[in-house]
Amino acid sequence: MIKRESYMSRIRPFIGNELIKVLTGIRRSGKSVMLNLIQEELIDRGIDPRQFVSLNFENMSNAHLCTATALHDEILQLAKEIGGKVYLFFDEIQEVADWEKCINSIRVELDCDLYITGSNAKLLSGELATYLAGRYVEFVIYPFSFGEFMELYRTVYPGTADRQCFNQYLTLGGMPYLSNLRYDEVASSQYLRDLFNSVELKDIVKRNNIRDVDMLERIIAYITTNIGTTFSSTAISKYLKSEGRSVSPETVLNYIKGCVDAFLFYPVKRQDLQGKKILTVNEKYYVADHGIREAVFGGNMKDINLVLENIVYMELIRRGYSVTVGKVSEKEIDFVCEVRGRKLYVQVSYLLASQETIQREFGVFSSIRDNFPKYVVTMDELDMSRDGIKHCNIRDFLLAEEWN
Repeated sequence: MIKRESYMSRIRPFIGNELIKVLTGIRRSGKSVMLNLIQEELIDRGIDPRQFVSLNFENMSNAHLCTATALHDEILQLAKEIGGKVYLFFDEIQEVADWEKCINSIRVELDCDLYITGSNAKLLSGELATYLAGRYVEFVIYPFSFGEFMELYRTVYPGTADRQCFNQYLTLGGMPYLSNLRYDEVASSQYLRDLFNSVELKDIVKRNNIRDVDMLERIIAYITTNIGTTFSSTAISKYLKSEGRSVSPETVLNYIKGCVDAFLFYPVKRQDLQGKKILTVNEKYYVADHGIREAVFGGNMKDINLVLENIVYMELIRRGYSVTVGKVSEKEIDFVCEVRGRKLYVQVSYLLASQETIQREFGVFSSIRDNFPKYVVTMDELDMSRDGIKHCNIRDFLLAEEWN
């Protein structure tokens, strides 16, 4: 188990206070491990683990607690037996009917420190906004970054070179459990396919009452194949019609929203950098873990340019950047990134193999007049920086502490 300090450093200031700590993210991204790390932190601070109450609501032994009333009564009884302040850890809370009412009541009635996890973005919408508005803080837990993957991979295979680690990361992705399989390719692929099926059935189909599962699977396949490519719901609708399946653009959007809510896909809006406005058509989508893409659909090496783009995008949002696609006249900048008033521009390519490619990737920045950092990120080993634009090997970019 690695410490995932990038998350712990953000969670740590809230440990022990009255705000509810909500950990969200795609299924099996490591939310349960984060709860364990928080418990370790509390023990280090001198808290007796007998004050902890941990419940995973996907465990059948807790099925009798999956209503608000049953859970509320159980926690009040346990708190009475424990005495003093209690530390509550609820994993996959969305399995509890009307859980928001229960959490709000517990928060009011007990001296407690509350941590909950869930695999759906709707966790923080609807009733929760009514019951707990202003009383929670959210942390999205993503699959492993390349740095985290490499740290764990080297505990299994010590001394592996950075380049070899990255080649493995390209194929396997960053799902934490793969280390338990010793990164065996066949076993890892099977695990990732099963994980994908679980996300599809439990977090998309079941939660959204989707009846046409075949249509959902076709839409997921289309988006996954076209990650990093701008398209509209109308384009998907037309494509499916050509395949003999008629579906409205509105239905397509609803299905995509279900996938986004399950943290399978991340939408990225386009921004007109000259007009300084967000464009409302033709978003891009990236997949939460490129290892799932390879295991289920294949083609990571064939589409390596898009996969590298996906990896860089996930690293940017992992570090807290808000990201858009930049449009400048007819040109497009892959990522325009902002955090706390600072900007960063990133262009991603496979290799700068020709003068034409070099001109295209560097030239896209020619109309950007500000002095914020501009990067071209590729798999080239030689530094081709020019005109104040930094060229960076993707491994170095992903492992850099900061970009400036």
